[in-house]
Amino acid sequence: MQENKEITALLHLIDDPDEDVYNTVSDRIISFCKGIIPNLENLWEHTSDETIQERIELMIHKLHFKDLTADFDNWKKGSNELLQGALLTARYHYPDIQSIQTLQEIEKIRRNIWLELNNYLTPLEQTNVVSSILYNYYKQIGVEIAYNQPEDFFINKTVETKKGNALSNGILYLVLCHLLDIPVKAVNIPRQFILAYIDTSYELLNPDAPHSEKIKFYIDPLNGQIYSHKDVENYFKRISVPPTNSYFKEMSNKQVIQFLLEELSKCFDDDLNRYKMNELLMLVKLLDE
Repeated sequence: MQENKEITALLHLIDDPDEDVYNTVSDRIISFCKGIIPNLENLWEHTSDETIQERIELMIHKLHFKDLTADFDNWKKGSNELLQGALLTARYHYPDIQSIQTLQEIEKIRRNIWLELNNYLTPLEQTNVVSSILYNYYKQIGVEIAYNQPEDFFINKTVETKKGNALSNGILYLVLCHLLDIPVKAVNIPRQFILAYIDTSYELLNPDAPHSEKIKFYIDPLNGQIYSHKDVENYFKRISVPPTNSYFKEMSNKQVIQFLLEELSKCFDDDLNRYKMNELLMLVKLLDE
């Protein structure tokens, strides 16, 4: 807990009825970074005024968001590792998240899959092993995307509850495949989050071939169901969208996290929470810069 005369004076001004004064005070408090959070939490515990408590909660949120923004910027400039990006996204909603539990559980799943794999399995057999362990042994279930259920988007809750939507289940599937050197990637099929098994040998020999030709088959992350090229062609016909080459291009880890943030932002499209929607879209923009 930080202690000095300025902080003490600022904390006394949090209840100032003048919005301009409050905004100035709030900005100054936030400039102290997250080290001042214990002071704010202590003040929250010793006040019964709901308005002041709400102001304190908002300042604490802004301090966490400032810290998170810096970490996202470092992630963008650094490893772009998918699991780390998903855990950063979870920190938006769970700022005190302990990642170790999620990492340990993912490692257990990885190990169980690894024990069933060998060098003689075909791509389809490899994928069936991953899906069988994840969906049958671990009972991971998929639910439709619902914007009134933000927790379904977070990797920590997906692993903890064994329930996720296409995005969070898909990210878990991608992370496992990456750890196991299985060439499964997300592709940009419209209105879906679908995974694809990439034929890396074909890709190496035919680098300029259409993206769809590098794909052996598709995987639904809700339940592990396999789709053929014909299934995907029929889907494009059904939605009356021409299947252009860009739809079959692999999504980078950064693009996957941007999509996750964009979809998550839709959970907060109301007057009370629109500031959260705007913050999440700010993170999307940050990753584009």
